[in-house]
Amino acid sequence: MEKLQKMISEKSVVIFSKNSCCMSHTIKTLFLDFGVNPTIYELDEISRGKEIEQALAQLGCSPTVPVVFIGGQLVGGANQVMSLHLNRSLIPMLKRVGALWV
Repeated sequence: MEKLQKMISEKSVVIFSKNSCCMSHTIKTLFLDFGVNPTIYELDEISRGKEIEQALAQLGCSPTVPVVFIGGQLVGGANQVMSLHLNRSLIPMLKRVGALWV
């Protein structure tokens, strides 16, 4: 859990993903299309990926990918991110943490 907290707090936007997950691909593409440069951790490629996935589950993330943190705060998975985007809350949130300047 301590390793997870360190990973989350190092950058303004952190995405936990798996290459095999189509929703992870969708969320990563959304942020990249905005011009955001998120830190992306591919849990199926990094060492201790299973441990990190278990820690995400302990935080209440279900499913465990994709999971997005903005400004060190848990935003949630694909449904939560898309809801924020559709109600026009996502871009102001990204601007507040300095991840987007436009």
